[in-house]
Amino acid sequence: MVESLVNPEDLAFSESERAAVYRTIAARRDVRRGFVVDRPLPDELLQRLLAAAHSAPSVGLMQPSRFIVIRDLATRKEVHNIFEEANLQAAATYSGAQGEQYSALKLEGILEAPQNLCVVCDTQAARGHRLGRHTMPETAAYSTVCAIQNLWLAARAEGVGVGWVSILDPVRLRAVLHIPEHILPVAYLCLGYVDQFASAPDLERFGWEKRVPLATAVCYDRYTEDTAS
Repeated sequence: MVESLVNPEDLAFSESERAAVYRTIAARRDVRRGFVVDRPLPDELLQRLLAAAHSAPSVGLMQPSRFIVIRDLATRKEVHNIFEEANLQAAATYSGAQGEQYSALKLEGILEAPQNLCVVCDTQAARGHRLGRHTMPETAAYSTVCAIQNLWLAARAEGVGVGWVSILDPVRLRAVLHIPEHILPVAYLCLGYVDQFASAPDLERFGWEKRVPLATAVCYDRYTEDTAS
């Protein structure tokens, strides 16, 4: 039986609540430094963050996301070794001043963060009965990305830092975390309290890249190439 619909006015947000949402979005940062090593997240807080992720939209209501919480230091050291090797390979693709700049960047907090979180996707999940996946099966992974963003924003609102580490060999990561072949690793996150949040993204503050105005990313009725960047 379908539940009766709720009047939208009964679920309306106040002006201050709306402002808090936009403030959280603007204040979200990819955190790589400043984790408080000896202060792991309380279990009830971690569960709230995971619940926020689990409540994210998913195509066909398939809820494909799975969450591997990693607190064991030995396991994090193995993952850190994977990062170190992948980072050396990435650094070799840059040269000159850009190469020096890349090598100076801090791109992970695997050992500093008291807990890591690997978010994976069961792309073949039976839940949802493949609704919405017949022509775009990749929407399963997109659903998991939505879960990650939910967690990231909830974490920022709770004063918790999150950093996404993408410089990892997925094959070796699978082996360390015993991830089966039919499960897709989507994100490896560093998670924990931090001593501060930066006023701007690190890559912008350190001159690696700069943000572009919204106007350069919006077109109407049909796609047009950006000519204003």
